[in-house]
Amino acid sequence: MLAKINDFEIDLSKPIDISIPLTNTDENPIAWYIEKPVIEPVVFGDWIGKVSEGKSSTNFNNIFFNPHGHGTHTECLGHITNDFYSINQSLKQFFFFANLITVEPEEIGDDLVITKELIEKALSTSTSLSVTALVIRTLPNQKEKKSRKYSNTNPPYLSEEAAIFIRESEIQHLLIDLPSVDKEHDEGKLLAHKAFWNVKDTVNLNADARLNATITEMIYVPDEIEDGNYILNLQIASFENDASPSKPILYKILDFRM
Repeated sequence: MLAKINDFEIDLSKPIDISIPLTNTDENPIAWYIEKPVIEPVVFGDWIGKVSEGKSSTNFNNIFFNPHGHGTHTECLGHITNDFYSINQSLKQFFFFANLITVEPEEIGDDLVITKELIEKALSTSTSLSVTALVIRTLPNQKEKKSRKYSNTNPPYLSEEAAIFIRESEIQHLLIDLPSVDKEHDEGKLLAHKAFWNVKDTVNLNADARLNATITEMIYVPDEIEDGNYILNLQIASFENDASPSKPILYKILDFRM
């Protein structure tokens, strides 16, 4: 099924899902020192909410998970502020022009860092379409990202200068295939989060903080998906929370007219 957005044509029957599904198996990715998700039937006495157990006509599961540590999620600046801000209130539009880039983090000391220069170089080879979403795929791009246990592994991260550059490039929605845009052990500085959201004071939020900007972490973009421009459909569950599990979908632009 074809659809047109302004002068751009996409095929809605060919979505590119870059989310990681949440499961209760050892294949689920994990970050931030927590255990795997729990998905289990409700139990009332000898009644079990599971059809295969022969005592229920429906499957009726409880799910316990953490959006930040168990898979693809989208967060708003409420993730780092003293006052409560909800992703459900921050994200009110769901289709965006996006650019997918691939970078290989630079080795700096004991860290692997996505620098401003790497982002600039990757964007310099993209088309001139004005985008509001940036999707970052990092190298190496092993399929193990979909089940990796990130805790205490010091994953790559985004430098503060890179986050500032992305913000100043008028990117509203940043998506990345890492558990965080910041260094795992950073003494709570959260430099990239603060730079992207333009949060200067987490207790008394500055007036020019970016309330409607989002960060999506723990995506996975397969190698066969080429760098370039796409339409992004960014969907969340309607949680009144700083973050929600999310399902970002890319659509290839079939008809591109300047």
